[in-house]
Amino acid sequence: MRGHITKRGKNSWSIVLYTGRDPQTGKKQYKWHSLKGTKKQAEKELASLINQLETGSYIHPSKTTVGLFLEQWLKDYALTNTAPRTFERYAEIIRLHIIPNLGEIPIKQLTPGHLQSYYAHALSSGRLNGKGGLSAQTVKHHHCVLSEALNHAVKWGLVARNIASAVDPPKPVKREMATIQAEDVSNLLEEARKLENVSSIPYYTIFYTALHTGMRRGELLALRWIDIDLELMTISINRSLQILKDGTKIIREPKTPKARRLISMTPSLALQLREFKESQSVLRLLNNKPLQPDSLIFSDLADQPINPNTITPAFNKIAKRAGFKLRLHDLRHTHATLMLKSGVHPKVVSERLGHATVAFTLDTYSHRSPRVAGGSC
Repeated sequence: MRGHITKRGKNSWSIVLYTGRDPQTGKKQYKWHSLKGTKKQAEKELASLINQLETGSYIHPSKTTVGLFLEQWLKDYALTNTAPRTFERYAEIIRLHIIPNLGEIPIKQLTPGHLQSYYAHALSSGRLNGKGGLSAQTVKHHHCVLSEALNHAVKWGLVARNIASAVDPPKPVKREMATIQAEDVSNLLEEARKLENVSSIPYYTIFYTALHTGMRRGELLALRWIDIDLELMTISINRSLQILKDGTKIIREPKTPKARRLISMTPSLALQLREFKESQSVLRLLNNKPLQPDSLIFSDLADQPINPNTITPAFNKIAKRAGFKLRLHDLRHTHATLMLKSGVHPKVVSERLGHATVAFTLDTYSHRSPRVAGGSC
């Protein structure tokens, strides 16, 4: 028998888990867990703890610090349940920021005050280089990671509640997005063409497509010719390219069902992609690498995905030369803003961008267009 439950009071149970014999004394060892709920819930928790013990993922409550738990959570949950790039970000936040500040605290003794103090410290002096604090948006992301991890601490029976829910994270200042007017698009693209003329990367067509579709960088760079129908003028968005810190490129399915979508092309974009495909076909034949249906639309000379980290600095250079202070992601904002200003319904724009909800689209763009003012979450 690996464990049993005993009733302590109304809707209160003790879960007694047999963890084996002490290697020094040979005495039987037990660990006690408390649970508030029904007998059925207590029996389910006992079964879960026994399974953790048998699979080696069980953490002894008396030894569980915040740091030990977070490392266990990264290994047992985040590594297999999040995208590789997301896992990298979680691990970076936890190992470089949260554990050095909160890691020694026993998880059962973690309080809202601990988190509030940590957020204040991070805002004032949280930069790893010692030069000031982190932004409110970054600290809020730390809060989200902690909250997600502590939800699993509750499920695993390590704590009774998620204390992060009792803490107010910093409120980021809403950043004014940068966009350009329709009449400025040609100037930007002309600079892209100039840079393309001295490079093997098709910057003009990449940024032309971004401006006419609102696609994310990773979505653009994962596009294949099989994803495009030049006759019906549609693009099927069903993949995204990510790059890890070690340079590994990974193409994955979208994170959410809404991100998988079919969007229409403008006639000018369809013409641009048709001409680009013809030129690519000739180039491939000259290099004895015929274009295939599943060939990437945008690739390097070795027919490999373009490194996303080369696209962003190239765009920054292009925007600066054209006289604009823009980020690459602002092409997406520009596309959405121009659509809304032309009277396209917010629901259509939301679906085109792959947003989770129309409310999010309205909240993001309503201040950019009087036509959709009044939208709320």
